[in-house]
Amino acid sequence: MIRDPLPNDLTFAPLTPDRWPDLETLFGPRGATGGCWCMWWRLKRSEFDALKGDGNRAAFWSVVESGPPPGVLAYAGDQPVGWCAIAPRDRYPGLARSRILKPVDDQPVWSVTCFFVAKGWRRRGLAVRLLGAAVAFARENGAQIVEGYPVEPHQDMPAAFAWIGTASTFRQAGFVEVARRSETRPIMRLALTD
Repeated sequence: MIRDPLPNDLTFAPLTPDRWPDLETLFGPRGATGGCWCMWWRLKRSEFDALKGDGNRAAFWSVVESGPPPGVLAYAGDQPVGWCAIAPRDRYPGLARSRILKPVDDQPVWSVTCFFVAKGWRRRGLAVRLLGAAVAFARENGAQIVEGYPVEPHQDMPAAFAWIGTASTFRQAGFVEVARRSETRPIMRLALTD
């Protein structure tokens, strides 16, 4: 299937409290995927499961309200069409508990942990553009290294399973693989230099 190219006038903005209604519009009543509200890596599994849905929504609102912005929204005109979560790795305790995604070294990194792209905007390259905007946001806020934990599928996969991004998206944005502790889960990095 041939998809329309992305418009040239896409804009990107950090998720600040005044943009919260845009995130709610994008995520819809289910909170993106199954009531996640971008809290998967921020909570213990038991907490995440207990809060799924409205509880995770309230928890993520607290993250947004207290700042700093936890990621970047993409817009086509006034319409929110995509989301990329990015923050210093220590804001995601779930990463520290992962055997596969444990730290590569002791360098401080910012972590890209989630993508959500509206239906109709998928498979058009928006994730690559979102990732570029997230990297720019991290650079503006002092990041030296940005890291991602994408999936490398062996076949086509439903969008719901690509919420952490695909390795090809990260490669297109200039990231390189620095570790792989699982066949389908590379750890990829982009060093930010002036």
